[in-house]
Amino acid sequence: MVELGCERLLSDPQYFRLVEGRRVGLVTNPSGVDRRLRATADVLHAHADVELVMLFGPEHGIRGDAEDGVGVESAVDARTGVPAVSLYGERRQPTPEELDQVDVLLFDIQDVGVRFYTYLYTMSLAMEACAEAGVPFVVLDRPNPLGGLVVEGNVLEAPAFVSFVGRYPIPVRYGLTVGELAGLFNEEYGIGADLHVVEMRGWRRSMRWRDTSIPWVPPSPNMPTLETVAVYPGMCFFEGTNVSEGRGTASPFEQIGAPYIDGFTLAGRAEALGLPAAVVRPVFFQPSFGKHEGLSCAGVQLHVTGGEGFSPVRTGFHLLAAVCRGWPEEFEWRTNPEGIHNFDKLAGTDTVREALDAGADVDDLIDQWARDRHPFEECRRRHLRYCG
Repeated sequence: MVELGCERLLSDPQYFRLVEGRRVGLVTNPSGVDRRLRATADVLHAHADVELVMLFGPEHGIRGDAEDGVGVESAVDARTGVPAVSLYGERRQPTPEELDQVDVLLFDIQDVGVRFYTYLYTMSLAMEACAEAGVPFVVLDRPNPLGGLVVEGNVLEAPAFVSFVGRYPIPVRYGLTVGELAGLFNEEYGIGADLHVVEMRGWRRSMRWRDTSIPWVPPSPNMPTLETVAVYPGMCFFEGTNVSEGRGTASPFEQIGAPYIDGFTLAGRAEALGLPAAVVRPVFFQPSFGKHEGLSCAGVQLHVTGGEGFSPVRTGFHLLAAVCRGWPEEFEWRTNPEGIHNFDKLAGTDTVREALDAGADVDDLIDQWARDRHPFEECRRRHLRYCG
């Protein structure tokens, strides 16, 4: 059985000393629960020897009711009665005044093992604030739902492409737990926080989420299932295009489409690629919000059939190339009002978009990214806390 960091915090004396008799702040959201689905915030609030004084929430809010990219207001948490400070509104770090009110700041949020998930940078910014304030920072570790063995995708180019969906030169899929990643951020990028990681017991790097027997709680509104998590590292790149990534449907990221796509043609082209451990089928949908809201879209749904051969990054980029080359007159890369390509922020570079526009072979790009990752992989080994 896998014992989560939030469970060991209170059951193991070596970890409980971090919070016993102290004023505790907690960065969390609905995914911060134990295997009995009890919220860490509620458990700490009820504990006689812990004083929970403040909550901090990332994108989507402490209770997870805000949609993608929507700013969240600070408030008082209705459940615990303590201040619930938004770190996804006017600011993204705790203030010195807030940290003056806590003796230790905890972090308990489930990540999905992918570079552009914003919770990672809520964590690193909170670590920076704690380092400046002299407040210990404690990560309650959780499994990487993609496992801890495989590293995939290109490395972000820093500092040119640093943003809130990528602050550090790490690959798309980094193969670390959130606690291991915190250690890497802290030591390799000079944060210098007084960092403590409450390690899991019983987790191995080869485990996927279902191997843990822990219920899956969606960490964000558009990450409802483990099937979504499995495809997200590659399919999220459609966010940077005028193709719907499935937001506003029952299968976000598992299906993509647009009014101009012929789903049967796209499915046939994808099938001809012979992508391992995956099949696609034509789909038709109308997003209830987001891109092409209320319009009939055609495209494909990606189904993972199992096995170790599935590569979400490779599969997603092959589908992306099939769309942009199959419908060149209609396909577009999205830009923000400042003219910055949203895709480049996700990719952490402009060279990927330019290579796809120039007709580059996707497998050649994949091979180049593998070579470029060697320095990161050497760095990553220094921060592994769990065996295979």
